Amino acid sequence: MQRKAYVSGVAALLAVLLAGCTGSSDSGGTTDDSNPGDSGTATAAAEPGRYRTLPDPCDAVGEETLDSLLPGIRELPDEEQREKAYEGTPTLTFDTDRKVGCRWKVESADATDHLFVDFERVVSYDGAVSDDSKAQELFASRQEAADLPEPTSSETVSGEVTSAADPSDSPSSSPSTSASGSATASPSSSASPSGSTGGTTPAELQPRVLEDLGDEAFLDDELSSSGSTAQQRTVTVVFRTSNVIVRIEYEEQPATVGTVPDSEEMQDRAQKLAAQLADALAE
Repeated sequence: MQRKAYVSGVAALLAVLLAGCTGSSDSGGTTDDSNPGDSGTATAAAEPGRYRTLPDPCDAVGEETLDSLLPGIRELPDEEQREKAYEGTPTLTFDTDRKVGCRWKVESADATDHLFVDFERVVSYDGAVSDDSKAQELFASRQEAADLPEPTSSETVSGEVTSAADPSDSPSSSPSTSASGSATASPSSSASPSGSTGGTTPAELQPRVLEDLGDEAFLDDELSSSGSTAQQRTVTVVFRTSNVIVRIEYEEQPATVGTVPDSEEMQDRAQKLAAQLADALAE
């Protein structure tokens, strides 16, 4: 009988000890399931971008705009061929909610024109980085890759310097100013501000950052240096609106060797299209 009493006493002592351990765990100790970071220190999730889908790029450019950008499209003799030219060719994509594009190409007796429009919706997979911030970062890298020249002085852009080369004067008497600021003896650039007969682009038409287009934008203008064929000019406009980046590439290659595509005219057309697309995204 004394042995049974001893066993019962040990069992009671163990029960008390176990109850004490459980109580100490609940009374302020940190359990395995607790998360110290949950008590008011968690970072709020970044806001998603404004856009969740993308427009159809082949429908985004109207026929009137295509008539301006691709003059040869109106010269196509066959109606079915014209309709197909207006439709454009969509680029291959695996996710139309992330990246879409469309291409147009029209040949005429005077030149061959290409147009490419691309929409990209940027998504951040980092919960602490918003879609807009990720798109801004991507846009900055593309602007840096474009290697835009340093902005010229306000005097040059406003025309105070270029006014010295009066178009009414003899071209040979007024040297032009190159993008690097050094004087050249090329008469073509001073006689033709738009660069239609020469390879030098005036200061106001140099690749540059654009104002009042989306959240941020830039324009690039490149002229090929091929001597055996007609020179091809490529005007590129890239802009960002929230988490969508839009890229426009407008190319023209004249049919006649020695003819240079007009920089001012091509830039004006590309910027008008960019403004139309930005307005459509804002609706």
